[in-house]
Amino acid sequence: MPHTSERSLAKVPEVTLGFWLIKIAATTLGETGGDAVSMSMNLGYLLSTGIFAAIFIAAVLAQIRAKGFHPLLYWTTIIATTTVGTTLADFADRSLGIGYAGGSGLLLALLAGALLAWHRSLGSVSVSTVSSPRAEAFYWLTIMFSQTLGTALGDWTADTAGLGYTGAAVVFGALLLLVVLAYRWTAMSRTVLFWAAFILTRPLGAVVGDFLDKPLSAGGLALSRYSASAALLAFMLAGIVVFRQRAARTAH
Repeated sequence: MPHTSERSLAKVPEVTLGFWLIKIAATTLGETGGDAVSMSMNLGYLLSTGIFAAIFIAAVLAQIRAKGFHPLLYWTTIIATTTVGTTLADFADRSLGIGYAGGSGLLLALLAGALLAWHRSLGSVSVSTVSSPRAEAFYWLTIMFSQTLGTALGDWTADTAGLGYTGAAVVFGALLLLVVLAYRWTAMSRTVLFWAAFILTRPLGAVVGDFLDKPLSAGGLALSRYSASAALLAFMLAGIVVFRQRAARTAH
């Protein structure tokens, strides 16, 4: 059985500095890519969410069926969670008319529910225990909800709270720094700190993505969503090559 556990977990990368740099790029790409399809292509939030949801499901199934860890497949699935998270959050916030606060509250409840169901079902939400298709399904569902919540939080902070994109980026960057300090200097649960960092990198990426492609009048740089997405994808690919991805180890 240990061999099976290691083989399953080998599909989840070790959490390193390179992991977080690629993750932030992926979340930023999710914002620019999601906006490119829903706004620049004028497909709307609902249709775009349906398209990205189909890609997300296909990627998760491929990830679960894979026999080992494949960096490109793993990060493709992460990108799928960020793009569907972007359009789903925008649909909830804007099309359903519940606003950023309502959308953030709803998504926080969904995320908490996913973590609770995962813990009750398998006894832990640590990525080091992801050693079965069932655990992987919980893992990716939790990630998808965290990405969607991060989009709503980013929009809420930048727009409703009036901090703007740079101000919001400073806030989430500072919160991430606190997580790093807690990891370095305290005995807080590594699982709690991991999910805190994972959630916080999403709104950081969301506001950075908005800063890149929103009009100058709105405080952005007015860059093309297509060119910004292409640049971020190139950065991710370079990061995957430079920061050699290794499989995480199973907790024994």
